[in-house]
Amino acid sequence: MATFLSRLGRLAFRRRGVMVLLWLLIFGGMGYAASTAPAPPADTFSMPGTESQEAFDLLTEKFPDASADGAGARVVVRAPAGSKITEPAQRARVEHLAARLGASSPQVAGVADPYAYPDVTISEDGTTAYLVVTYKVPAMEVDDKAHDALDAATEEARRAGLTVEAGGDAVRIEQAMGGTGEQIGILVSAIVLVLTFGSVIAAGMPLVTALIGVGIGISGITALGSTLGLSGTTSTLAMMIGLAVGIDYALFIVSRFRAERAEGRTPEEAAGRAVGTAGSAVVFAGLTVVVALAGLAVVNIPMLTKMGLAAAGTVAVAVLVALTLVPALLGFAPVKVMARKGRLAYAVKPLSDRKQRRAAKHAAKLARKTKPNLGSRWASYVLRHPVAVLLVGVVGLGTIAVPAASLELGLPGEGQMSTETTQRKAYDLLSESFGPGFNGPLLVTVQTKDAKAVGDEIGKALLRTDGVASVSPATANKAGDTAILNVIPETGPTEKKTEELVRELRDVAGGLEQSTASRILVTGQAAMFIDFSQTLDDALLPYLGLVVGLAFLLLMVVFRSVLVPLKAALGFLLSVTAALGAVVAVFQWGWLADVFGIDAPGPIMSTMPIFMIGVVFGLAMDYEVFLVSRMRESYVHGARPGKAVVDGFRHGGRVVAAAAIIMMSVFSGFIVEDNDFVKMIGFALAIAVLFDAFVVRMAIVPALFALLGRSAWWLPKWLDRILPRVDVEGEKLARAEAAPHAHTDGGRERTPVG
Repeated sequence: MATFLSRLGRLAFRRRGVMVLLWLLIFGGMGYAASTAPAPPADTFSMPGTESQEAFDLLTEKFPDASADGAGARVVVRAPAGSKITEPAQRARVEHLAARLGASSPQVAGVADPYAYPDVTISEDGTTAYLVVTYKVPAMEVDDKAHDALDAATEEARRAGLTVEAGGDAVRIEQAMGGTGEQIGILVSAIVLVLTFGSVIAAGMPLVTALIGVGIGISGITALGSTLGLSGTTSTLAMMIGLAVGIDYALFIVSRFRAERAEGRTPEEAAGRAVGTAGSAVVFAGLTVVVALAGLAVVNIPMLTKMGLAAAGTVAVAVLVALTLVPALLGFAPVKVMARKGRLAYAVKPLSDRKQRRAAKHAAKLARKTKPNLGSRWASYVLRHPVAVLLVGVVGLGTIAVPAASLELGLPGEGQMSTETTQRKAYDLLSESFGPGFNGPLLVTVQTKDAKAVGDEIGKALLRTDGVASVSPATANKAGDTAILNVIPETGPTEKKTEELVRELRDVAGGLEQSTASRILVTGQAAMFIDFSQTLDDALLPYLGLVVGLAFLLLMVVFRSVLVPLKAALGFLLSVTAALGAVVAVFQWGWLADVFGIDAPGPIMSTMPIFMIGVVFGLAMDYEVFLVSRMRESYVHGARPGKAVVDGFRHGGRVVAAAAIIMMSVFSGFIVEDNDFVKMIGFALAIAVLFDAFVVRMAIVPALFALLGRSAWWLPKWLDRILPRVDVEGEKLARAEAAPHAHTDGGRERTPVG
């Protein structure tokens, strides 16, 4: 592989004008396709194979009018203290509000009069009522004028003395992506790159190429949105991951190019060598990320599958950009700019044997004066104290991981919004006036011949179940073969007792199906959470097995070792568990909530753990490949195990540290966003990168190498024979380069040019 990639790098360097033009054409073409593509579809959530999804599909089929995708708002109204909402004066104000809401926008389909159904829409104490506003369009298509009109109508009612709050998908959500996160991440990344390279041009190259790669990926997602059903939020993960890995992959290529120039290679040779060695590591690192992201399809939740595949495609683009566009741009960079600071790049020129010996003596003298850098000094320290470093790293991460044992999962809802939002205030008013279960009603579907009569009988049986506050009369469809009942629990939708009630109701329904010859399904928010959690639980082990197994095989092929991929996988488990512990401490327990702007600590988003596992695994393997590949390269070329570790850190430690800081800055930038899920993901990924890069890969990994010695590179002979050889360390490439130089270098001298 190294030989093929070296040729590719040389070709891109020689044909740099054509290569840059080609990528610009792709960038412009994808941008044009995205700008002319139809609007992406609205976000949808489905869980194939679950009882909840089966019930929703049945409602869509049997109650097409009721299951229309129009948005809705539930406006909660409370009378002033000491008054009743049924008093004539208060009733007049509520009816005026209803009239205002009905005429507020052409998008409004109608407003339900709360006084038409007082037993349902007015609380028992008579202080609170709610109005249901239905819209003709889905929530994503409700325009700003309709939002403004709803806000104006509720504000007018407040001035009249009523307490008015609104919830539902038709209500404007202020939590939106503002782009601030990406800007902060790019700014910090630029600073880190300038400090790493000491040059604005060298630092700008990874940023420019990463932005081009992300632009192509996001444009492709947008262009294919309507065709493949990719919603506007599908690109969130692709943006986050694509920007981070795009910068990192280009960083490794550029850094290796500068190192090769410092060793005396011509620019074209250095480009080929950089792509052949560092590029091989980029390919396999990218493969692990793609496997981890594409593996989300195993969960069988379409939303996660689409996000994972879209992000995987963007990562693939980042790899191609690093292998072709980066070496092309290196050809345009000034020689002195791309020469490593403090070292000399050399050109080749004929010289006598005497001058050749003198140049070699001078080079040896310079080498003796060269001081070990921070990476090699740290590696030497770890090699001297491996047990202490290993214990501190493992015990420290293990302590941080303790809160993960208290992980509580939940689905997003208005009950988890900030207490300052109107949605949360409406949620709390309904809970106070109608009971905590009112915000999370369960929906029971009954499919049989005489659905109305059978449904009423089933409702009476369900009402006798402990934890049920009320059951509505059965409502049958026009054909009379399906009925629905609303079951109000005594507890809230996120409470443990409600989950237990759902399971008990499903058990009761199973017995009633035989006696009533019907098909009974239970759905609702709590039921969806149970089904969702079960789906994730069922998929977690297969997902981990698939992702870790494939990555293990990839790393075994790359490093020709059994123990190296094993410790890489175990280190990942340690870092991801510690990251989950930190997420629980901050977002669930509320530690440092004010620092991170968390208004309402609560259960962790159900999708977050498996989402984080997939992303962090890919990134963890990035650092493993980039750092250990330099160790492997040194070891293959004859260095002792300890010396190979020091060489790996001397050449790769600084770059891996810079890459990790860049990743952390990109992810940390999303913590300032208002969207709670994005904030949580940004924090989780940033802290996971911190733990994995600086504790696992830079402390625990070299400590294990020190303890294992040559055993770290052990591979059974029979396995060595059957595994393909990909030559990531560039051994074949070095031999191929040495052959012609053996006949020509004897009469040539390397003289400084920069």
